[in-house]
Amino acid sequence: MKLAHRVKPHIAALRPYEPGKPAEQLERELGIAGVLKLASNENPLGPSPRAVEAIRKAAEEVHLYPDGSCHALRRALAARLGVSERALVFGTGSDEILELVAKSFLAPGDQAVHAWPSFAMYPIVIRGMGAEAVAVPLDARAVHDLEAMLAAVGERTRVVFLCNPNNPTGTSVGAEALERFARALPEDVVLVIDEAYVEYARRPDFPDSLALVRKRASTLVLRTFSKIYGLAGLRVGYGIGGEELVSYLERARHPFTVSLPAQRAALAALDDREHLERSRRVNAEGAAYLERELGALGLEVWPTDANFLLVRVRPGIADALLREGIIVRPMEGFGLAGHIRVTIGTPEQNRRLVEAVRRLWEGAP
Repeated sequence: MKLAHRVKPHIAALRPYEPGKPAEQLERELGIAGVLKLASNENPLGPSPRAVEAIRKAAEEVHLYPDGSCHALRRALAARLGVSERALVFGTGSDEILELVAKSFLAPGDQAVHAWPSFAMYPIVIRGMGAEAVAVPLDARAVHDLEAMLAAVGERTRVVFLCNPNNPTGTSVGAEALERFARALPEDVVLVIDEAYVEYARRPDFPDSLALVRKRASTLVLRTFSKIYGLAGLRVGYGIGGEELVSYLERARHPFTVSLPAQRAALAALDDREHLERSRRVNAEGAAYLERELGALGLEVWPTDANFLLVRVRPGIADALLREGIIVRPMEGFGLAGHIRVTIGTPEQNRRLVEAVRRLWEGAP
């Protein structure tokens, strides 16, 4: 059966999201063990031990549907963030909430503005609703060009997506610039600030996006338990926004999307401040080490507020690292030919990466 004439044209035109190569796949291909994956921005320390124990206990209850409202997690997060419980929406990773925004506010003929290169799911969810994705290039420092993004906002603009810190560059915008940008946006344009890496941010003037939500109700801040909390395999994301905005997302949301083990693990992880601080410290020390060592090889390394680095390299380095048993993310698909994105690992993992890059770099003609 041929379905090309039945599928919606804007769906047929999409290119599926391509995740990083799994370590198990590379081990099968090369016939080796001990592959190091530094491609997907996962926490190298893994999840909190408290979260692991919560998952074990929850396994005895998986014959039951989860709490559709995420009540316990909702209450804990609202208290932690100082927001109303009605200001929160949950999903299977923040990706689902991106889908809810698109489903609720975009239709054929509408436009949504996003920077590029940035998170690859923005154009996918926009075009998936038949809307037009307006991509605005980053500036010369690989930072969101907020003036150019504002200039791209027109009568058909319904949503603006802003990734801060930005994936895949690790760069960020400061508080004053974001405040000025948000004030200039029309009030009926939904501003989505994706803060998947917010816990890693080191710049002293990083924006207080929740204060921005209180000033501008058509703002939604996205966060996740996939990164610093180490729960990527469970898929727990959430949004914080104006109560009216969140109410529309709740109407579009499917029931029971956040599993019972995921809710219990996220709640336990939220309480483990020690694991959070250790993860932040290991990341900051690893970033400094990689910036220094890779820079000493003559590689251009962008400053980062996330748990990864954007590095300019010679063509073919990503493939050569695969043969060394190290997976990094090549950036050609983001329009950054000759660049790789490298997740910051443990000290041992970072040393292994640097040694491999040094051998390849110094041995190349």
